[in-house]
Amino acid sequence: MTTRTLVFDSPFLLGFEPTRVLIERAAKAAVEGYPPYNVEQLSDDRILITMAVAGFSPDQLQVTVEQNQLLVTGRRKGDGREGLAYLHRGIAARGFQRTFVLADGMEVEGALLEHGLLHLDVWRPEPERSIKHIPIRTAGSPAACTDVRKH
Repeated sequence: MTTRTLVFDSPFLLGFEPTRVLIERAAKAAVEGYPPYNVEQLSDDRILITMAVAGFSPDQLQVTVEQNQLLVTGRRKGDGREGLAYLHRGIAARGFQRTFVLADGMEVEGALLEHGLLHLDVWRPEPERSIKHIPIRTAGSPAACTDVRKH
């Protein structure tokens, strides 16, 4: 059974269904434990995500952004060490998929793999400020030929 956030049940919040979906997606992603990561606030408009991806090469990692979702995927390819007998295997050798939900306007500027750490630069460019003036029509005027109550 899915529980809905009561905030989104308000009749004054119209069109926020996609936001509810994003929050549910983020809650699901929070349960994932591998690989470990840090999220640092570098400034008001900059975030650095650092993921521990030891043993992965750049061609085994993929970073994509689709519909406000940052997805980092790691796929292991055979490294020729599959037949070895380990006395202890503490370095994870499995693939992963880690998701982060981005707010509107957030952009991933770049990714850097360094010393087994994948650094993702995320920032929010300053939005263009715009003001939209809505004309007020009067009943019976030629400009009021469409009735807003019928839409």
